Amino acid sequence: MRTTETKTPNLFIWDADALRLAKTRLQGGDEELLPALNQLRLDADTAMKSEPVTVVSKPKLPPSGDKHDYMSMGPYWWPNPDTVDGLPYIRRDGVINPDSRLFDLPKLEALCDQIETLSLAYYYLGSDCYAERAAVLLRTWFLDEGTRVNPNLNFGQGIPGICSGRGIGIIETWNYCKLVEAVGLLECSPVWSLTDQEGLQQWFRDFLQWLLSSPYGKEEAKEHNNHGTYYDLQVVQFALFTEQKELAAQWLREHVHGRIQSQIEPNGLQPHEAGRTLGLSYSVMNLLGFCFLSRMGRLLECDIQGYVSEDGRSIEQGMDYLLPYLQSEQSWPYEQIKPMKAGWGLEILSVAAMMYQKASYLSAVRELKLGDLSSRINLVYPLHTFQLQ
Repeated sequence: MRTTETKTPNLFIWDADALRLAKTRLQGGDEELLPALNQLRLDADTAMKSEPVTVVSKPKLPPSGDKHDYMSMGPYWWPNPDTVDGLPYIRRDGVINPDSRLFDLPKLEALCDQIETLSLAYYYLGSDCYAERAAVLLRTWFLDEGTRVNPNLNFGQGIPGICSGRGIGIIETWNYCKLVEAVGLLECSPVWSLTDQEGLQQWFRDFLQWLLSSPYGKEEAKEHNNHGTYYDLQVVQFALFTEQKELAAQWLREHVHGRIQSQIEPNGLQPHEAGRTLGLSYSVMNLLGFCFLSRMGRLLECDIQGYVSEDGRSIEQGMDYLLPYLQSEQSWPYEQIKPMKAGWGLEILSVAAMMYQKASYLSAVRELKLGDLSSRINLVYPLHTFQLQ
């Protein structure tokens, strides 16, 4: 029988040793982590009551006529005020059209959040009921014949009056990356069977093949902003998850250093992200993707974390550039038309602190952590595991 005590979680971005230490400290009565654990329990108990989500329940069929195909609409596209039928839609960067939430993206986001919540609750609280519920949700979305999603993204981020899908829709399935990490915790439970694991790996093997071979996948691979970064992230992590280590290592070696060169300036600015109407949010999001790639690089003997171009471009330089804005010591000098998503600042600083062990990052994490003690980020990247070398 597989248990959390007898098997080390198979993780690619999260750190199994850090999670194990946090769990040991909680079992010893650590009060620093208790608020986050209590909130996790509440969130998991809510997730236990949620109905399984599925792509087959959307109100409109995809152009393929197959309700199992994932479908979404570009979030920043709105009806054209100059035409009777509102077509073709026009873009308002950073302003989400609520109609874009009518299809599959909200269900995908909910699924991945619930799986993460339930898996962490299983790991830290030790109750198989959480793992069992997560297994039901996973089987419904990926494996059960009547409700499973097809392993493609042919109709992601369509635009009414313009196209039924786009390569940049692939950004939406980055949510699967945190789901894959969570499944690493579920593998320790007897309720997640070898058949379940192999079935899920096959789904991701098929989806990875689509990412690499489809016109939309090839298009997304050429993007020079967060879309390219998160395409790389999916390719590398899904290759690792499906036991294609050589493919993962080759992709890292051949693509990620070039991404850093084209996206991060020598002073750390990310111009493709800073130029958006949510410049700080996109800068943090993109750098977080690079940090996740760095975490996987450590498994593949490919140094992403320490890479510095001849003119000084690096992930660390990008982090140093963002630091004063995340600490609110300086005002963001570019557009940011609404507040950044809650928790993003704490997450990027926590990941960077784990990677670089720098006093400035550790100090910033402590400062943000005090204002958000109940965040699950404190369980995924527990502060006491960061020590200056």
